[in-house]
Amino acid sequence: MNRFNILVVFFTLLLACNAQESKQDHLDKSDDKKDYVVFGDKINAENAITNIEMAEKYFMMAVTDTFRTKFKATVTDVCKAKGCWMKVQLQDGQETMIRFKDYGFFMPKDITGKEVIVNGFAFVEAMSVEDQKHYAKDGGQSEDEIAKIIEPKKTYGFEADGVLLVKK
Repeated sequence: MNRFNILVVFFTLLLACNAQESKQDHLDKSDDKKDYVVFGDKINAENAITNIEMAEKYFMMAVTDTFRTKFKATVTDVCKAKGCWMKVQLQDGQETMIRFKDYGFFMPKDITGKEVIVNGFAFVEAMSVEDQKHYAKDGGQSEDEIAKIIEPKKTYGFEADGVLLVKK
């Protein structure tokens, strides 16, 4: 009889553990009900930080710092020629420029306003005064605005090896 009781306890625990695992699997799958189109390396949405958390990490970085991460953000601009870069919103009007590893893939040109998850390396650069003035001129800024550029600017960059684009 003693063996029978031990056996019953063992199977009860086993069934309880399996039910808990099954429930957890269901929760993991239902938390993210979005469908994605994958560009570049196959990645998943798990453990992606928010754009606000990413902005905080960028703020703490110095020029030449880099680290691997995955974050979710909204696209604010895309290269209209080939889709070879995109900008995403961080917070308070800040953006980061996303480039794609080894030009291995490109994004659709009509995704402004769509949500993406990018995976890769975040880094901080110092853009020279000369480069800033060049981009300002290309962007159509006035000579007065261009003249106000007098010091290097800390910019946020990201090299993505994989991107998830939310299907809508």
